[in-house]
Amino acid sequence: MRALETAVGNGTKFHVEAPMPLNAVDLAKQLIRFRSINPPGEEKECSEFIARLLTGYGFDVVSYEFARDRPTLVARMPGTANGKPLCFTGHIDVVPLGSNEWQFPPFDGIVQDGRLYGRGASDMKAGVAAFVAAACNLIEDGRSFHRGITLVITAGEETGCEGAFHVAREKGLGPAELLIVAEPTSNAALFAHKGSLRVVVTARGRTAHSSMPHEGENAISKVAEWIRRLEGYDFGARHPLLGSATACVTTVRGGENINSVPDCAEFTVDIRTLPDQRHAALVAELGRLFGSEAEIRIVTSFPGFATEPDDPSAAPLLALLRERTGAAAEPAGAPYFTDASALVPAFDGVATLIVGPGEAAQCHKTDEYCLVERIEEAQAIYRDLMLRMCCGRAE
Repeated sequence: MRALETAVGNGTKFHVEAPMPLNAVDLAKQLIRFRSINPPGEEKECSEFIARLLTGYGFDVVSYEFARDRPTLVARMPGTANGKPLCFTGHIDVVPLGSNEWQFPPFDGIVQDGRLYGRGASDMKAGVAAFVAAACNLIEDGRSFHRGITLVITAGEETGCEGAFHVAREKGLGPAELLIVAEPTSNAALFAHKGSLRVVVTARGRTAHSSMPHEGENAISKVAEWIRRLEGYDFGARHPLLGSATACVTTVRGGENINSVPDCAEFTVDIRTLPDQRHAALVAELGRLFGSEAEIRIVTSFPGFATEPDDPSAAPLLALLRERTGAAAEPAGAPYFTDASALVPAFDGVATLIVGPGEAAQCHKTDEYCLVERIEEAQAIYRDLMLRMCCGRAE
């Protein structure tokens, strides 16, 4: 074991016991043992643990809090040349446990039958552990870096990428040559994901006694008609990896009592958008679809991204994946969004790939797990990429 002693701004010293070399599976176990549940948002202890670990290996670590005790870390290992750094990102918040009983304690980090069990095992503490371990082991080996490495470890991803958007607003990121998002993909490469535009649509009417509906103006009837129009609407645009935009009505509310014509009703819509679609234009399109009476309020607006399969910045990762599997990566995208929604624009449209050890089908499930072999494979992939892009060669 290696004892790492680090100091923080108030002079307090911490000790972290790190095995030599640092093993991603063991590190993932440690991260799972932090109850970083969001909501309410309990990332602080896990974040401080990672900050101490990285500082002990020589990273310059800066913390950005979007709310009290909700830190996002930006850790940098500089390079000797002027090239843009290689960047990895992952979040350490996890969703609540749900009401079903867990067979494996969710915060024990137990390995059984080749699976690491625990809340966040796939989504996505294994991914964070893999790139942290890969970087720290290269430093332990005495490698020199001609290209720097930046690690962005976020809070608040599960409730709207809050930490990532905050650090982007604070301009705490700098440049990047390539961004790897370590979300669960079973270590396959995803080149794109959709964005999300969430809106509330409100209808106003005029109340009256329900026995005389003609005296009123029924807001629920308006909402029902607008939902009908939306369900049959084609947004038109298509993407080769992501298909078309989709719209899902997720909540409907209206009326106050059973014997009155409702004078107010509303519904929410989650539109999963394509990278080239401008959200302001989509809101205007909804306004035309529903008519001038509709009041439309944006709740959240997260853009998607897409990286061309032949982007030269992505070539080193795609080459090593081809060498490992014997086949070229099949271009694919995802219907969900990640912290890339905030980080890609902040990194000035950086080439981005989603590659992580977790199993997408395990996200948010009871008895969530990640395959141990995937974690070990991810650590090796990230290490080879760092060697190739930052140290000059892979071995």
